[in-house]
Amino acid sequence: MAKPVVAVVGRPNVGKSTLFNKLIGSRLSIVDDTPGVTRDRIYGDCEWLNNKFLLVDTGGIEPESTDIILSQMRTQAEIAIETADVIILVTNIRDGVVASDYEVAAMLQKSGKPVVLCVNKCDSIGTPDLDFYEFYNLGIGDPIAVSAAHGHGTGDLLDEVIKYFPEFEDEEDDDEVISVAVIGKPNVGKSSLVNQISGQNRAIVSDIAGTTRDTTDTFIENDYGKFNFIDTAGLRRKSRVNDAIEKYSIIRARMAVERANVCVIMIDATEGFTEQDSKVAGIALEQGKACIIAVNKWDAVEKDGSTMNEFRKKLMNDFSFMSYAPIMFISAKTGQRIDRLFEMISFVHSQNSMRISTGKLNEVLADATARVQPPTDKGKRLKIYYMTQISTRPPTFVFFVNNAQLFHFSYQRYLENQIREIFGLDGTPVRFIIRERGDGKK
Repeated sequence: MAKPVVAVVGRPNVGKSTLFNKLIGSRLSIVDDTPGVTRDRIYGDCEWLNNKFLLVDTGGIEPESTDIILSQMRTQAEIAIETADVIILVTNIRDGVVASDYEVAAMLQKSGKPVVLCVNKCDSIGTPDLDFYEFYNLGIGDPIAVSAAHGHGTGDLLDEVIKYFPEFEDEEDDDEVISVAVIGKPNVGKSSLVNQISGQNRAIVSDIAGTTRDTTDTFIENDYGKFNFIDTAGLRRKSRVNDAIEKYSIIRARMAVERANVCVIMIDATEGFTEQDSKVAGIALEQGKACIIAVNKWDAVEKDGSTMNEFRKKLMNDFSFMSYAPIMFISAKTGQRIDRLFEMISFVHSQNSMRISTGKLNEVLADATARVQPPTDKGKRLKIYYMTQISTRPPTFVFFVNNAQLFHFSYQRYLENQIREIFGLDGTPVRFIIRERGDGKK
């Protein structure tokens, strides 16, 4: 049975994200005084009195707004409400009860879901102000005084929330799930890909670059396996990151790559390779993730018999630092080659997790050094005593040598190519650690 889902909803700028971050114990949602900062649904694991549940932060609800982004935020909140087992309605004692609070409360009552009323920003300890009792007028039960910033009242809030949980048997984490970070510069179609894969409007899709500011998780199980797709905010050049909200988005996108097993690096086929694409890929490379380069919007490109081959050759040159990454041509809009993308994700994940026995590695090493002698310098030759693999994700190998300075980068590249030729390791970087060992001495 799945974990219970608790949605945090309310009008903009009442402190939903601050409460969300306090309850999960980390800064996963952006917190800023700008109304409408949280746009998509944000998920985080939470636990209270041995009850584990999924907490969902949502964009502020503006029931009557006609603004495109605000209306889509409202849609996202409605989806969160629909999928939730319990809803926390967050209000703000400093503003009192306003018209939007009544409208949101009416929307929640129509949902038929249990609602716990949170009156935020009650920062003083003790008897609440008389204004607190005004919130009974919303007609959804007893309000609970909370200070999300300081943590006051959060225990009482969660005590009330867990009363509504269905009976639930704990489950162990599923190690078979592959986490996939969808990364790329703004407006290359990351959210469109996640929506195409999930079959629903999971993330806000708009032609406005930078629409996705938070990371969102989408769980998929199909014939190819179990996947968790992490949609990330588009990564812009630092010179264009002017406001604090955008900076937080970049930090969180890096965190998304860190918790992913596989990174799908999306390129806009109509624009081709840019410097920013190489920087995005560099984040995945630095963290040793399995990678796939997905050229999106391929349906919008005019083609002849050689277009794909020419595009592929150019990308192989542009991504020469990531020559191991397979290149795919897809369309998030039409679903072209999406099934093949699932196959490739599973494949590169297995390559990134590959473990090779020390015996086989040293057979390859002996053959490689016999064909191309290790380098020499001033009459002294590099000796490689043996090698072994010490970890996976990415595959990491240790070489024990007589002189680390003699182990030139060019010879390391040669040995890497030999290992890849025999064992594959497609779609994953490999790492070499050089340890120096004297002749019979430590």
